[in-house]
Amino acid sequence: MPSTVEITESLIRDYINRAVTDVFKTMLGRVPTFSTPGETTSKAASPHTSGRPLVVGTVGFVGDINGLIYLHLDLAFAELCTRHLLGMNEAELIEAGDEVINDAVGELTNMTVGSFKNGLCDAGYPCKLTIPTITRGTNFSIEPVGNIVRHIYQFDCAEHRVVADILLQPEE
Repeated sequence: MPSTVEITESLIRDYINRAVTDVFKTMLGRVPTFSTPGETTSKAASPHTSGRPLVVGTVGFVGDINGLIYLHLDLAFAELCTRHLLGMNEAELIEAGDEVINDAVGELTNMTVGSFKNGLCDAGYPCKLTIPTITRGTNFSIEPVGNIVRHIYQFDCAEHRVVADILLQPEE
């Protein structure tokens, strides 16, 4: 199927804004605010500089367009999201452990990237999702290799920052 819509920064920004807003509003009852116009680069960049522990969900998409989206949440917000999603209090979450937080962030990432992917499919770029993965830490960077275009968008939600870090492989 030939592509019908050019993938522009504006299109990517609109798709990720809609995806993050819809998922966080529906699943968490919180409306994130788009806080940056975004940055487009092919260079390595650290979208988080706070030094706080992070939980980063990653889901890729492959097909007529290929890429990855990293959804960065600080640990405190990841815990808040998990408690809300699963109806847990703080003691129950501590007892359940990190795996429950990883699962919740993985699911939020999967839903967000799924919504983003649906926009790409509607634009004429059919693709499928990969399985979610989780990265945790306080001092790491994501460094794309090859000819990758990177888009970084930040959202404020419940007094926390959410970063959507999108890596796209350009069309050949």
